[in-house]
Amino acid sequence: MDPQLVKDGDIMLGGIFSFHSSWKNSHDKYIQKPTELQCTSLNFRDFQFAQTMLFAIEEINNSSDLLPGISLGYKIYDTCGSIARSVRVALALVNGDEMVASASNTCLRPAHVQAIMGETSSSPSTAIATSIGPFHIPLISHFATCACLSDKTKYPSFLRTIPSDYYQSRALAHLVKHFGWTWVGAVRTNDDYGNNGMATFTETAEQLGIYLSDRIQNIIETIKASTSKVIVAFVSHMDLVILLKEFSKSNLTGYQWVGSEGWIFDSQIAAMDKNHIMDGAIGLSIPKAHVGGLKEFMLDIQPLNSSNNNLFTEFWEALFSCKFKQSQSENIQKECTGHEDLTGVENSFTDMSLMPIFNNVYKGVYAVAHALHDILKCNKACSSKVKLDPITTLQHIQKIHFKTKEGNEVYFNKYGDPAAKYEIINWQLKENDNVEFVTVGLYDASLPAEKQLNIYNNSLLWATKSLQVPVSVCSEKCLPGTRKVLQKGKPVCCYDCVICAEGEISNITDSITCLKCPPEFWSNEKRDACIKKEELFLSYKEIMGTLITAASLLGTCLTAAVAVIFFRHRKTPLVRANNSELSFLLLFSLTLSFLCSLTFIGRPSEWSCMLRHTAFGITFVLCISCVLGKTMVVLMAFKATLPGRKVMKLFGPTEQRLSVLAFTLIQGIVCILWLTISPPFPMKNFKEFKDKIILECALGSVVGFWSVLLYIGLLAVLCFICAFLARKLPDNFNEAKFITFSMLIFCAVWTTFIPAYVSSPGKFSVAVEIFAILASSFGLLICIFIPKCYIILLKPSKNTKKNMMGKGHHNHFEKI
Repeated sequence: MDPQLVKDGDIMLGGIFSFHSSWKNSHDKYIQKPTELQCTSLNFRDFQFAQTMLFAIEEINNSSDLLPGISLGYKIYDTCGSIARSVRVALALVNGDEMVASASNTCLRPAHVQAIMGETSSSPSTAIATSIGPFHIPLISHFATCACLSDKTKYPSFLRTIPSDYYQSRALAHLVKHFGWTWVGAVRTNDDYGNNGMATFTETAEQLGIYLSDRIQNIIETIKASTSKVIVAFVSHMDLVILLKEFSKSNLTGYQWVGSEGWIFDSQIAAMDKNHIMDGAIGLSIPKAHVGGLKEFMLDIQPLNSSNNNLFTEFWEALFSCKFKQSQSENIQKECTGHEDLTGVENSFTDMSLMPIFNNVYKGVYAVAHALHDILKCNKACSSKVKLDPITTLQHIQKIHFKTKEGNEVYFNKYGDPAAKYEIINWQLKENDNVEFVTVGLYDASLPAEKQLNIYNNSLLWATKSLQVPVSVCSEKCLPGTRKVLQKGKPVCCYDCVICAEGEISNITDSITCLKCPPEFWSNEKRDACIKKEELFLSYKEIMGTLITAASLLGTCLTAAVAVIFFRHRKTPLVRANNSELSFLLLFSLTLSFLCSLTFIGRPSEWSCMLRHTAFGITFVLCISCVLGKTMVVLMAFKATLPGRKVMKLFGPTEQRLSVLAFTLIQGIVCILWLTISPPFPMKNFKEFKDKIILECALGSVVGFWSVLLYIGLLAVLCFICAFLARKLPDNFNEAKFITFSMLIFCAVWTTFIPAYVSSPGKFSVAVEIFAILASSFGLLICIFIPKCYIILLKPSKNTKKNMMGKGHHNHFEKI
């Protein structure tokens, strides 16, 4: 296999480029040696790369400072886009396969090259690097960016003048994150470049909270079906050309494209985009560069003509769309003269937009030259005694550090990679419908993480032709008051926004949890703030509190009025016959009973909680004691019928006072023990209502509370029994009957109070207790005193001693 371009020199360099991008399939029957590949589809891009290599070699050969007296030669092969052919030509460069005749026999002469420039793509570069790695022949690529090639255990002799995709992929992920895109589509080339680049991008993107909607399969259908509006394309320029044609047919406009350096700054792709599919595309580009004199040299294609006439002929015919006379067919009208002018030709060969890549080829050739310069110990002249070997050349290339004539710094790190720096460029459509590549930022991997990405131009043009950044998220942001719930089987950027439960809030956007409000607070309607719970207690200001207060004061006034009436008529038979001393004491205790109900109204405090139950317990015992005393007096007066008995002397006024005092004292002792051991105290009840606080008085000692009630009930039952026994006393003296009615009301009220009190929530339990107090107090007041007031005020004729005694009962009255 002969090289397509060749020139002898003291030191040979190899070149591997794809002058053709495909080949014709041959149908071998395996009965004879397979034929050579028939290459098709001329690729002007790689002609440019080859011309750059030739330019650098010519410039070095003409230099008196670098490798003086040493000429560099080259052998450049065409791989036709075939990985198998790439390996074959690489081995040909390493071993040499020219047949050389000697005096004795025919043999193969080793024809080592000191370094190989190429390949353009990652997949063939990995194959070549694997094949020639054991020979330690340096392979320097200008455009193979796969991060896998940085693995020196697999590819020990591979170097490159373009940054690894490891940095580009991370840069793209940070670029996507910068604009807030968390749900993006991804298109990749199914080769080492696309697969490894997209793998690194995916890994970094997921760490940053960005997720991909799908991959290469059924690309157009997937893009249409996806909710993502941002698509990251990690593809080569050749693959994107194919995709762009299909996208144009399907009119896939309105998407924001993010591109890798493989196509983002390719002017030919931009020119092809007539349907504006890629408008507003943004991506990473190799920093702009300029190589002085390269353009003029590239357009001078005489080196191609002198090296390979057949290749030159094909190139020339494709360049000018003509045919030379010897190859002209009937269908071709235009004849090539060989003197056509390149000045007016516009195609990918005359396009200098890929100058950054040309510069990479240029730097690669110079890296080899500087390494050779050091090995040969060149000063004014190079040593001829030094033997060159690939291992030494590789070691020196790995250590070189120099600047080109344009000031570009060239060196390799331990992975054989250069410094990772990218320009962020944006496709902006101008008035003449041409796309301009506008630099809108920089990415420098050598800087600290927070400073690596720098977007410094706010005049970005997006796919929507708006100055606003496009939105591309799987789910919209969850507003305060909601939390994120992941959708089953989908990435973490796909979620539902669920309203926080009652009593919980979220006050930030995209909260993953809802926070519980403190016990005294509750969530508002929007669930984004905690507000203080409403405090419930029986207040004077509400209707119920007002009515209870009015009833209490009414009872107090009625009791006072009765006391005034009794006091003004204290010498009348009716008042005297009803034991005026106990009557006034009973009226006093009823007044206290009515007033103690007011202690249950209002915000509970320590003193009100202790006062309300103890005051109620003592005043009621005082009331019942008085009623019991009056009942006992009546009962003894009318039941002591036997002559000579002195029952009334045993239960005279002094004994009556002592009995009232004793009964009340017992209740007082119970209350003191209650207040001493475990008194009632104010508390906040959070259990009854979720969104409200009940301010109530805790009983402290439950035993104390029920002891007070039980003692009152015991006295009430005893009083009821005594009154019941005296119910058949003469009608003229019917106090026992009224006491019976009052005790019946009293017992009925407090019997129904217990279940009502236990089942009533919050302030209603207080209202129930107040109602019981007022009802029983009104029962005693009305049943015992109102009939007497009626006689005193309206029937004074009945208020006589004779009427009080009645027939046959004068002795009993005298005993009272």
